[in-house]
Amino acid sequence: MFFQGRYQAMAEILIILFITFLPIILGKRFDVRIPHGFETLAVIFLYMSLFLGETQSYYTRFWWWDLVLHSGSAFLLGILGFLMVYVLNERKEVDLDMKPKFIALFAFMFAVSIGALWEIFEYGMDQVFGLNMQKSGLQDTMWDLIVDVAGAAFISILGWGYINNREEDSFLERWIRDFVEKNPRLFEQEYPKN
Repeated sequence: MFFQGRYQAMAEILIILFITFLPIILGKRFDVRIPHGFETLAVIFLYMSLFLGETQSYYTRFWWWDLVLHSGSAFLLGILGFLMVYVLNERKEVDLDMKPKFIALFAFMFAVSIGALWEIFEYGMDQVFGLNMQKSGLQDTMWDLIVDVAGAAFISILGWGYINNREEDSFLERWIRDFVEKNPRLFEQEYPKN
């Protein structure tokens, strides 16, 4: 990319490499273990958005590419928001007793807020640096936000169902159980193993 003069693509690839190793760096720094499934999905998402989307121009080649990635980011951010508030709710040092509906609402609002901040970032980059991150302007932004809301709502409903029913067969339950088992010090008591 450097020799072809594609400096933006080169910068994006360097960002991909940095973000790929970020969970390992942060995990060691804060002594938190991220479940492999979540980490793998995050790396795949970054590859699809930055390398395939930007570097290989999938955003312009496939009209649906951006919608798929915004759905994926809403799922990942919803799960992240859910795990954050779930961990706080389970910590004995933190005096919280949040209801399942609030935890689901927090996960939803967290994912939608990050999606909205991303849209503001895209607009700012387009205005300041003359990029084309918004592709088709308002149309792109609105569809991105609609898909963010739908994905965040889906994960929030699954999370709410998990807390209420403790379903054994849901992927969200497996990820939460995996996170809790890898990070027992974050919780009052060790999560019972299957």
